[in-house]
Amino acid sequence: MPSPKQEAQKEEQKEAQKEAQDPELRWLREVYQPGAVQLTVRAVITGMFLGGVMCLSNLYVFLKTGWSLAVTVTACILAFAIYRLLAAMRITKREFSVLENNAMGSVASAAGFMTGGGNMSAVPALLLLTGIRPDSIPLMVWFAVIAAMGVFVAIPLKRQLINIDKLAFPTGTATAETLKSLHHHGGATNKARYLIRAGMIGAVIAFFRDAKTRWLPFNLPAHFGLPFKIGGVPAEKWTLSLDGSLILFGAGALMSFKTGWSLLLGAILNYGVLGPAMYSRGAIESVVYRNIVQFTLWPAAALLVSSNMLSFAFQWRSIARSFGSVVALFRKRKEGEVDPLADVECPTWWFPVGFLALAPLAVVLMMWLFQVPLWAALIALPLTFVVGIVGSRVTGETDITPTKAMGPMTQLIFGALLPGNVVANVMTANVTAGVGLHSADLLTDLKSGYLLGANPRKQLFAQLFGVVAGAAVVVPAYNLLVPTAEVIGSTQFPAPSVLVWAGVSRALSLGIGGLHPMARTAIGVAFALGIAITLLERWAPKSLKPYIPSASGVGMAMVVPGSNSIAMFIGASIAEFMRRRHPRVAEQTVVPISSGFIAGESLMGIAIAILIATGVLSK
Repeated sequence: MPSPKQEAQKEEQKEAQKEAQDPELRWLREVYQPGAVQLTVRAVITGMFLGGVMCLSNLYVFLKTGWSLAVTVTACILAFAIYRLLAAMRITKREFSVLENNAMGSVASAAGFMTGGGNMSAVPALLLLTGIRPDSIPLMVWFAVIAAMGVFVAIPLKRQLINIDKLAFPTGTATAETLKSLHHHGGATNKARYLIRAGMIGAVIAFFRDAKTRWLPFNLPAHFGLPFKIGGVPAEKWTLSLDGSLILFGAGALMSFKTGWSLLLGAILNYGVLGPAMYSRGAIESVVYRNIVQFTLWPAAALLVSSNMLSFAFQWRSIARSFGSVVALFRKRKEGEVDPLADVECPTWWFPVGFLALAPLAVVLMMWLFQVPLWAALIALPLTFVVGIVGSRVTGETDITPTKAMGPMTQLIFGALLPGNVVANVMTANVTAGVGLHSADLLTDLKSGYLLGANPRKQLFAQLFGVVAGAAVVVPAYNLLVPTAEVIGSTQFPAPSVLVWAGVSRALSLGIGGLHPMARTAIGVAFALGIAITLLERWAPKSLKPYIPSASGVGMAMVVPGSNSIAMFIGASIAEFMRRRHPRVAEQTVVPISSGFIAGESLMGIAIAILIATGVLSK
């Protein structure tokens, strides 16, 4: 008969075996920090403030480049530095903990990404196509409802994707490592200094370049011309010049080098080959950016849609696993089986309650603001859930939320269901892409929390605070920067994603028969090129893959001024050089300096717009 000691040892072995087989139980015992300070008032207020600032910056950058940039790491570095300074000044006594900073990052991320998910593609596209500009308050509610629906869609996915499948969510993992470095190794001081100093440089340059007023002794040039001609026309007329914006340089430094050189390649092909050929044949009336891009947006849209849709189709295994994950979560537990995380994780029932509470409001807003028929709005709702599931799984595996595919996919569906209705075409795509983005964003933040031992429920509440802040900030800022449709597609705000969404909607709703024959030919060639690039990226020998351009980079280069692509290429090249030759220095400098340039210049650009609107500065 076994002794009491042997019985105890046997029980310990059983518990250890059970823990080894249950990753959730192991996380609960080894990583989770019960009772730790997390979602505090100061974390929420700091996150809403920094997220609002990042949202303003992202809006400006998006209208310039078509990209929304990650904000969480920048916000965490700034928050850490702020509270270190407040502690040094004896204004605050309690340490700003790593989990407080993580919760703050969830708030800031939700607010900063309010420009993404089709929001700032769809609404300006709607203005461009129809002249419709929804009132500010209803538009804020619209954005907040879409984002909150995405937050609730993430609930039934979290445990399967993060706890059990342990998907990488690379940005979430990197954020967790950054937070550990800041709070446990004091690694923020230099990064914060670089970020703040770069921000000041960006702000000063933007002021002396853009503030046109009598009392300013001089203005910095916006562009520096290149000393050659194309087809007898100066290169600068073809938008090929050196740009005086540090935003573009910083954005390029945050991209991959492949995207950077693909942008340069696209600019050369578009403004050095395609544009001059079209001009010589009369397809482009005069060498002005707006005239050029009205032609080239068609092949650009075809290339982006074909490449992104095919890339999305190649991820069919992820798509299938997405639905399998959801089914697994709703399986019944065995009799007597206790859920060890019942008091920690968000209950699964929160998803249907939250989603069903928001769905009627979304339907009413679609019908009221955008005259979407009731039946079409009802079809859009389950589609948002499907897109949220798929987008979240793909983000976890690749770190890329496929909004560039999700938006056009919805446009294609509603182009067939509602031919000729450009409003419904654009705004239903806004719903699906927005839900997909914010679901993936919350799961990315939850990955950081999972690695740090945070409480998922508190992170979900943090995300909802950020949704409110982002919606409240982005709408008035958009109205200020885009007072009329003429601003969209100008050299000041090329807004390439807006042009692509508008082009796809116009083509689906009105047809492409009225286009110039050369434009139709260009669409066919670009569509095939997008497919070819995607196939090469997938099946070319590994040794050749570094030389295959990014379809997204080439496509975007066709709808932004060539000077933008050149500047981003220079930024990407310098960052790549630093990463290869001086990796330690690059780790300390590339992200904070680039983020500082972007934040400083973009916020000064918005400040100048406010000063002009209030009459303090003359235009």
